[in-house]
Amino acid sequence: MSYAIIGFGKVGQALARAFARKNIEVAVASRRPPEALEPQARAIGPTVVAKSLWKALEADTIILAVPFGEHREVAKALPSWKGKTIIDAMNALAPLEELDGLPSSAFVAKAFTGARLVKGFNHLVAATLAADPVVEGGHRVVFLSSDDEDATASVAALAKQLGFAPVKLGKLDEGGALVHARDRIWGQLIFQDLFKKEP
Repeated sequence: MSYAIIGFGKVGQALARAFARKNIEVAVASRRPPEALEPQARAIGPTVVAKSLWKALEADTIILAVPFGEHREVAKALPSWKGKTIIDAMNALAPLEELDGLPSSAFVAKAFTGARLVKGFNHLVAATLAADPVVEGGHRVVFLSSDDEDATASVAALAKQLGFAPVKLGKLDEGGALVHARDRIWGQLIFQDLFKKEP
């Protein structure tokens, strides 16, 4: 399984740290050329590899960590997203009418034709996401929601590998609504920094 993070701001870098901590290779890309990202990627760890957007999009699982308004530009980079799993780590500050009344992730899913989309890693602030998720015998919770159960299972497996405790919230329009931020209306679980003890 190969991984890429698109967007290398605070959230993208926080996620890259999670991969580096577990020595899992991950490509990182943004609008800037890979040479511009390389020093920061190298500083995070040897498994974080700066690539061009097109090279990064060859990955099986792609985490979207760009500002919400830019996801459509990323979506245009490939004619079809079939076979790809997209993790939507973005929060929308767009008014509801701009999202056709949909949860932000369902709106994003329309742009990535053929992809399996999972909402995840979006409810924590970047500094918290960057910190070690294992604390005093507990694992920091990440909430996942998707209309595709197989995709949720594969992202849950990744979250566990990274040291997080995945909690599945169900479909995008149900549980997903609890972790959606849109038009300055925050879902009830946004910013909830929870831990799950090992059984």
